[in-house]
Amino acid sequence: MSTSERQEMEQFLHEETIGYLGLSVDGAPYVVPLNYAYDAGRIVFHCATAGKKLDYLKRNPQVCFTVGRQAGIVRRHADMDPCHVDSDSVICYGQARVIEDLDERKEVLDTFNWSFTPDAEGISLDAVAKCCAVVVEISEMTGRRERERKRTHWTYRFDK
Repeated sequence: MSTSERQEMEQFLHEETIGYLGLSVDGAPYVVPLNYAYDAGRIVFHCATAGKKLDYLKRNPQVCFTVGRQAGIVRRHADMDPCHVDSDSVICYGQARVIEDLDERKEVLDTFNWSFTPDAEGISLDAVAKCCAVVVEISEMTGRRERERKRTHWTYRFDK
């Protein structure tokens, strides 16, 4: 895959702000929408210090994270053609890690915060202690762009 294809997927991940985190424990799937930031091969997000998402992550850190957007209107079926909508999506596969170390958590939370508010001050250690942060180290990502019934697919594997 060319660098430009990877950059297109990364640009898409930078442009969007809501993604869907897919988790699974004992065959039970769980998908949760959340705000995120993309940072150099990783998805970062914050959450409460307890809850189902963290329970699942601690039991099975393998995750799938999906971001998508509709880029046009849904077109009617014409002459029995399949329906169509222009769209973009990126699916990331990787390993999630709950950040326990407060200094590292501060770095992750600041990265998350600055992706939404670039001129914000750094988060205080007091606030860091009251919030959880998670990093998904992406091992592979796939992307798809569809325009006028033409599909483009990409795959990138990160060397870690």
